[in-house]
Amino acid sequence: MTPRARFARDSAIVAYRNLLTILRVPTLLVTATIQPLMFVFLFAYIFGASLGGDQYREFLIAGIFTQTVAFNAAFTTVGLAGDLQKGIIDRMRTLPMSRLAVLMGRTLSDLVVNIVSLGVMSICGYVVGWRIHGSFGDAMLAFGIILLFAFAMSWVGALTGLISPTVEVAQSAGLIWLFPLTFISSAFISAETLPGPLRTIAEWNPITAVSAASRKLFENSSPPSFGTPSGWAADNCILYAIICSVVILALAMPAALLQYRKVASH
Repeated sequence: MTPRARFARDSAIVAYRNLLTILRVPTLLVTATIQPLMFVFLFAYIFGASLGGDQYREFLIAGIFTQTVAFNAAFTTVGLAGDLQKGIIDRMRTLPMSRLAVLMGRTLSDLVVNIVSLGVMSICGYVVGWRIHGSFGDAMLAFGIILLFAFAMSWVGALTGLISPTVEVAQSAGLIWLFPLTFISSAFISAETLPGPLRTIAEWNPITAVSAASRKLFENSSPPSFGTPSGWAADNCILYAIICSVVILALAMPAALLQYRKVASH
């Protein structure tokens, strides 16, 4: 086999192994779907009435999509930390396989989990009143941008898991930076309402970019009470969302591979 074919085979085997784990422990998949559903109903019906009603619900769903795939990076974080703690990484290191394939297989399996999560949330969004008003091609591009961001965040999760000494630390480390990153954005509100520095952070936040790009492609408008975003990032949200994901991948992939080589050599 050629090196590329061997790498593809090894990655597929690792991904299959991780997906089998989910099938044998289905509560893992429940976690990936129940939490976003809770956010949908919480924001749509508890806060939605005061933030714009039906129009806010359409605005909300793209933000929920983006938040969910970002939070699902915790699967990669905890999974790799668990493999390290159980010695599975040491076993893989002794096999004649690509080191990158171990990480690629993990991130690809979590990408499948994200696809399932998006499917479940799309149905839930339809129930609460969300609709896609754009073309089929634009909708597919929106989901593609969300999944590209999900793949990029999985590599950040991989790096976090590899530098965490225990599974418990990995669980905490994944949430410490994800919560502020998510809520200092326009995933759920208009960035125009935030004060000073927080507004600047929100405008350039990758989660804002992915949410805004998805809304634009779905043709989901903002409630009338929300301000109109301005600036380069807002005007070029689709391009900026793709750039953010590519930059995250360019930084996180080599850093995760370097850290994997360090921990696998111990």
